[in-house]
Amino acid sequence: MVFLTKQIETAVGGRNNQAVTLHGAVHALRDMGGITFLTLRTRKGLVQCVCTDKADLDDALEGCTVTASGMWRIEPRAPGGKELTDAKITVLSRPAAPMPVPLAKRKLDLHLDTELGLRPLVLRIPRQQAVFRIQAGICRAFREFLQSQEFTEIHTPKIVHAGAEGGANIFRLDYFGKKAFLAQSPQFYKQTMVGVFERVYEVAPVFRAEKHATQRHLNEYTSLDFEMGYIDSFMDLMEMEQGFLRYAMELLKKEYAAELALLGVELPEVERIPAVRFDEIKHLAAEKYGYQIRDPYDLEPEEEHAIGRYVKEEWGSDFVFVTHYPSKKRPFYAMDDPADPKFTLSFDLLFRGLEVTTGGQRIHDYTEQVDKMEERGMDPAEFASYLMIHKYGMPPHGGLGIGLERLTMQLCGLDNIRRACLFPRDRTRLEP
Repeated sequence: MVFLTKQIETAVGGRNNQAVTLHGAVHALRDMGGITFLTLRTRKGLVQCVCTDKADLDDALEGCTVTASGMWRIEPRAPGGKELTDAKITVLSRPAAPMPVPLAKRKLDLHLDTELGLRPLVLRIPRQQAVFRIQAGICRAFREFLQSQEFTEIHTPKIVHAGAEGGANIFRLDYFGKKAFLAQSPQFYKQTMVGVFERVYEVAPVFRAEKHATQRHLNEYTSLDFEMGYIDSFMDLMEMEQGFLRYAMELLKKEYAAELALLGVELPEVERIPAVRFDEIKHLAAEKYGYQIRDPYDLEPEEEHAIGRYVKEEWGSDFVFVTHYPSKKRPFYAMDDPADPKFTLSFDLLFRGLEVTTGGQRIHDYTEQVDKMEERGMDPAEFASYLMIHKYGMPPHGGLGIGLERLTMQLCGLDNIRRACLFPRDRTRLEP
């Protein structure tokens, strides 16, 4: 019989002049003659170890995993303001080959494709880690805030029998001889679950078979979705998202300050997010910056950038809700505006000139939903399980989806969305 008695560690480190034992990987070594500075990469960050006896290094080299025992000492010049003095090093494992890139170097100057090919190693760099710690903080904030608002977390299928948004951007697959697809969105299922729990959310991957090669698109990304019932208007959804953003920024400021500082991130102000109609903001930005509107039904990337610039200059905001998108460019489940059916009760949220959220009110009436499907040449019989919720009663409801990687990219000031994804999938990349 074996009883587990090992205490769970809650932090790396200890009090001044306290004996401690740490474990981690050798991030860097600097031989200063009489002493050697060993930088240890731990789950809490980098720790400087001062080794006075070279024999104690036990042939440690970059990439070795080790335990380090010594005395904590306050040292403002060291990472984290402390260092481990008189460190005794025990090697746990050694790499079989030298590191292909110097992980301790502040800037690698690698081409993005080369960097992505070395992703399992490059992610060990503290600046890379900071991006994904912040991203984890965003997910944590999403869950914590929505739980506080009485939402229930759900987990929906990613292998589906039909696309949620139509179009050609859907991955097809053989499902035991049947035609199936990878989910573009949890749309049908989160609407279904509004009829069960009233308020639901999900953090999960979605898939888009788009042959893009841009700085803002991925073929698999993580979507932060929520759907809520008994809304008075789509403004309720925008207010809920603004509440989440407030909570997220406060959490990041409080508990992720080191990561924000490492990346030089300036958190946006989210107390007041302006909302403006699609047609109005298109013309305002075009007039101010002197360009022609080419697509009256959608926002081109250059327009999003111009609108973000306009909103910052005129209203001092990094965010803007663009409302009432044309019905022509919204999915069949989007509710048309009763005042003008050419537009929908929907919105996008732009953050520093990039769309990070799409949402809106959904059709909840059975006849209205069937009619809109038929107007678009769709066969309602193919969506029988989805239409079941409308046939047997649904409240006024709506929801949204936030692109986690886009939000991370804009927040951290990254130049490519692939830098905001652990292992990005695009047209050409299936590994690592």
